[in-house]
Amino acid sequence: MLELTMAAVSAAEAGATAGMLMADAPSEPGTVLRVGRDTSLCRLVTPDDWLFVSRVHLEFQCAQDGGWHLTWLRGSLPEPSSEVRLTVGEYAQPLAYGGTVPLPRGGSGEIVIQDRTAPRSVNVGFYHEV
Repeated sequence: MLELTMAAVSAAEAGATAGMLMADAPSEPGTVLRVGRDTSLCRLVTPDDWLFVSRVHLEFQCAQDGGWHLTWLRGSLPEPSSEVRLTVGEYAQPLAYGGTVPLPRGGSGEIVIQDRTAPRSVNVGFYHEV
């Protein structure tokens, strides 16, 4: 089972969050969870006016072995208007635009989508239950 928790964070609102959303899915091969602005495709949806997040921005997909992979999907622009960072424990790494990384089996961490033009972000926590 992969559990996700998402918060939209804006510094303009003195560190207030715009809401907390949660989603989960069983660790069955081919299962997909998406994060973005498109309510028809994404289980976790960001505010419509947060254009630094693509319509479908992140995709979590379960592999044949029950492990999960995270992909930052390429949008319609050649360069993104955000940055994506994966943090597991004390280890943090940027995720390349269009890149895919495995999530730790039985681990937890956070993915941050940071707006490049304003002090706001989308923070997605994950926990992979085995």
